[in-house]
Amino acid sequence: MAMLVSFPRLVSRTQGFSLGRPHRFTVAPDGKRLVFLRSRGGDDPVRLLWELDLTTGEERLVGERGASAADQPMSAAERARRERTRDRSAGISDYSTDDSVRFVAYTSGEKLFLADTGTGEVRELPARTPLTDATISPDGRAVAYVHDGGLRVIGSDGAGDRALATPEGDDITYGLAEHVASESMERTRGFWWAPDGQRLAVARVDNTPLEIWYLSDPTEPAQPPTAQRYPRAGTANAVVELFVLGLDGDRQAVDFGWDDYEYLVDVVWDEHGLLAVLQNRPQTTMRVLDVERAGVLAELTDPMWTSIVPGFPRRTSGGSLVWTADRGDTRHLSVGGEPVTPPGLQVSALCGVDGDTVLFTGSSEPTEEHVWTWSATDGLRRLTTEPGEHNGVRAGGVTVITSATLTGSTVTCAGRTVRSLALSSPVVPKVSLLRAGPRELRTAVLFPAVWQRGERLPVLLDPYGGPAARRVLADRRQFYVSQWFADQGFAVIVADGRGTPGRGPRWEREARGERIGKVLDDQVEALETVAALYPELDLGRVGVRGWSDGGYLAAAAVLRRPDVFHAAVAGAPVTDERLYDTHWQERYLGDPRVDPATYDNESLIGDAPRLERPLMLIHGLSDDNVYPAHTLRLSAALLAAGKPHTLLTLPGASHMPPDVDLLTPELRFLQDALAPR
Repeated sequence: MAMLVSFPRLVSRTQGFSLGRPHRFTVAPDGKRLVFLRSRGGDDPVRLLWELDLTTGEERLVGERGASAADQPMSAAERARRERTRDRSAGISDYSTDDSVRFVAYTSGEKLFLADTGTGEVRELPARTPLTDATISPDGRAVAYVHDGGLRVIGSDGAGDRALATPEGDDITYGLAEHVASESMERTRGFWWAPDGQRLAVARVDNTPLEIWYLSDPTEPAQPPTAQRYPRAGTANAVVELFVLGLDGDRQAVDFGWDDYEYLVDVVWDEHGLLAVLQNRPQTTMRVLDVERAGVLAELTDPMWTSIVPGFPRRTSGGSLVWTADRGDTRHLSVGGEPVTPPGLQVSALCGVDGDTVLFTGSSEPTEEHVWTWSATDGLRRLTTEPGEHNGVRAGGVTVITSATLTGSTVTCAGRTVRSLALSSPVVPKVSLLRAGPRELRTAVLFPAVWQRGERLPVLLDPYGGPAARRVLADRRQFYVSQWFADQGFAVIVADGRGTPGRGPRWEREARGERIGKVLDDQVEALETVAALYPELDLGRVGVRGWSDGGYLAAAAVLRRPDVFHAAVAGAPVTDERLYDTHWQERYLGDPRVDPATYDNESLIGDAPRLERPLMLIHGLSDDNVYPAHTLRLSAALLAAGKPHTLLTLPGASHMPPDVDLLTPELRFLQDALAPR
């Protein structure tokens, strides 16, 4: 198929060559079985549930019943959940297991199914539909789920379906994460089972204080616009409360001091009790509250912001709190209140706690991500060595290692390889990694596969550029599209500037305040460094492309630095900083009610009269993260200023780039804009 389909269409069809890869692993507590999701092939979006016997190596399908096709219609709640998790798949998008990993609950087509891995039986439970976020109890006796904004529970035998909490109004939900939690805080859940399977901690979200925004599809003029609540920077947040609900009907409110701590970051319920992780509105304080003892177990403070690190906190079987500690230039792993990792090793995520063994990822080199363990008995151990992006899952003393390097990708567990059915990319990245300029900006450089030294090339910068995400990793998957652009006749540069993860807390906090000037300076620094090494780069023909925060960077590049950048493609850009959400924007720019000047200076609408270079704007008209208003306002300002530009709107598309060929129109635009004159 790779020979018959163009690369851009192949990227779309395979969702970036991710379909067919095994993912979302669960190891049985005895360490003998592995449950995971995978589709049947590299262009099949329907994910199914599989089990691997780690003793024999036998693999079998345990969850296929009900797996729906990609064109299955979805409810608004399920569509929002998938958007927040950037999930474009069909079939089984997620699942949950009981403590023994005998029973697996999953949803497909927004119906509820229960698989018995012991017998191989799969049954549909008569739950109310459409439903979302189904989670089985630790003892396997019941499944909780959300339907029509309320939390319900049904027995694993299909009996006793009933409501535990019913919303009191249209803008109130029980058991769902609010927008800022799922989009900006790494929390996608809204309820959590107690270890005894008799109670749940449940978030009640009142979205009434939020502004009402509208999205419409102009290709369907008979359809009314969709009203949504959105927490714009400087405005009210949703009111989030926490309740403990018993299966017997008992209901208790948890007083965590919402007036002081507007953000419920996470909830952890383990054998030691119930924890709530809270953060105040300025994000300068984050604390772990022991709910049952009504005491503060730990607290972090920072004058800029406290960082939410994925997976944290958790507790060991001995009860020690596993968290992070920022000390100078290093983010340490902290156990029982004491840092246990050395200076320079930047902890990036907690993968899990198996007994008293902590599994986490981190590295001293930001282009790499490695898997580590720590325990009081064995100390600190590194499990991966090859430069790349590694991740892990652990239970029963068995660790699953997912590795992606510049040479390929593998998943290994207990000496066995978990098969991948993903298609191979016909484009093979040839990546050179270097450190650019005095700040040693991690930078990737890619040239055409058949290029010879001495041949002049236009330049394309292909960054993200925003905080909280890296592009420059020793992982070939990051560079498929970049290499394709290189093969069309560009020298492609990808650079991570100030504020990107992996280089410690101080580096991350460079993103605070008026940052677009820093971001552009860093891209220029990387460009000049590479050009000094490769004089073939034609600095009179420099383009830039990006999506989301990368789209913002691309638009800003031609508006504010036309002396360097000669054309830009800006996808889903944030152009008016006041139109993005509270938690993300206020972390980096402060509260616009207190410091409006920062928002004015960082927004691009006022720069419209300065446009001198070709600019293509792309935006999905159903984007409920970066609303289409961002691009449409900039386009209107450009028209008012008499500045020609290219506008490509995508009806029905969300913030995720849709499964269509956008690369070809981008390429043609850039080739025309950067053609020798």
